[in-house]
Amino acid sequence: MGMHRSANPMGKWVAAIVMIHFAVTAVHGLAHAEAHVPLSPAANLFVFGVILAGPLIGLIMIRRTPRAGAWLIAASMAAAFVFGFVNHFIVASPDHIAHVDLRWRTLFAATAVLLAITEVLGAGLAIRWLKLRGQQ
Repeated sequence: MGMHRSANPMGKWVAAIVMIHFAVTAVHGLAHAEAHVPLSPAANLFVFGVILAGPLIGLIMIRRTPRAGAWLIAASMAAAFVFGFVNHFIVASPDHIAHVDLRWRTLFAATAVLLAITEVLGAGLAIRWLKLRGQQ
């Protein structure tokens, strides 16, 4: 049974947070570009493969293979949170919120915080949805 047919509304919340996360990621990417914050090739691969594609692929998968799709959402969102938290708030680098060009710092920092929030929510909601589905 796919997410859209479930009596549990948690699936709709998971889908909503994935889409919100995608939108925030796009705005954060704009701030990265405008502030000239470079990413290594490996970081770019992680951003596109895990942070952007992972949750969206999980959302697509959830219709045919709900458990695998939800686990992909949870894992990619958790990995995205760790990556973003370390790079935006801990490691002193051009990607740290305190080192971004002052003209773009507010948008960069706000979207970094929103990414962290949506990633924690996305991972948590996907895991909660899995647990609720297991009880049905």
